[in-house]
Amino acid sequence: MNKLELIETLRNHAGLTKSEAKAVIKTFFGTISDALAKGDRVEIRGLCSFYVKKYKAYAGRNPKTGEPTQVKSKKLPFFKCGKELKERVDY
Repeated sequence: MNKLELIETLRNHAGLTKSEAKAVIKTFFGTISDALAKGDRVEIRGLCSFYVKKYKAYAGRNPKTGEPTQVKSKKLPFFKCGKELKERVDY
C-alpha cells in the first residue's frame, strides 16, 4: 500500500473528502517525522514504535579503492514492530 492508497482508504472509511484525508495523512506522518527529528520516540500501542538510533564515528574503508576513510557519527530512524502486529502478521 502506498500513500495514495492510504489516503483513498481513509477517505472511504471515514467519509472524508480526498483533500481532508490527504491533510490527515500529511499531519500524521509530518508529526512523526518532526518528533524523530527532535530525537523523541513515537509509540503507537499495538502497532509499532519509531526511535532514533545513534552511531559513533568509526574508521572504515572505501570498498572500491580500499583506501582508509573516517565515517562520521550519524543518527538513523528505526521501526520496531509491536506484539499485536507481529501476531496478526504471523497468524
